[in-house]
Amino acid sequence: MSITGIVLAGGQGKRMGGADKGLVEFNDQPMIKHVLQRLAPQVNEILINANREIDRYQQLGYRVITDEIGGFAGPLAGLHAGMLHAQHPYILTAPCDSPLLPSSLAKRLMNALIERDADIAVAKTGKQAHPVFCLCRRSLLPNLEQFLQQGERKMADWIAQLDSTEVSFTDQAQAFTNINTREELQGLEQAS
Repeated sequence: MSITGIVLAGGQGKRMGGADKGLVEFNDQPMIKHVLQRLAPQVNEILINANREIDRYQQLGYRVITDEIGGFAGPLAGLHAGMLHAQHPYILTAPCDSPLLPSSLAKRLMNALIERDADIAVAKTGKQAHPVFCLCRRSLLPNLEQFLQQGERKMADWIAQLDSTEVSFTDQAQAFTNINTREELQGLEQAS
């Protein structure tokens, strides 16, 4: 069950004052470094999807890919780029601004995907789904391309039309905290 992990760092960081969120410091190192440290042991390959600061992301030692779709089209554009470049049949996505992601993310999502024979497995805490924390089959690429060609951009809308399964991580709810503002950053640093 070989997996390509895609760290989604292609956004504009509007709520963070335009900062490239993956490079914003959390506990003395860029947020993306925390994500990479937690994700790397879980997957066979890592790709970083970024649309700015490419040189800085390349210094982290992983292949950096940019969106094929222009205009900062969101996480689906990052997933699409990752599917085009991935070397493995399964794709795991995680955002660059969730430095506490679970060390069991890939295993639990893969177990659910295989058990249900689903297209995609999505992390969930309580009643809240976290669509950017998902594991899907790379074979969904044509489906995703068609969805994007229709002008659609919402990850949850794409997932809704697939055979999906949700995986409860309520036991690790804080692991899915994503940091969108400086206030959230300070709050999570103080709590961790």
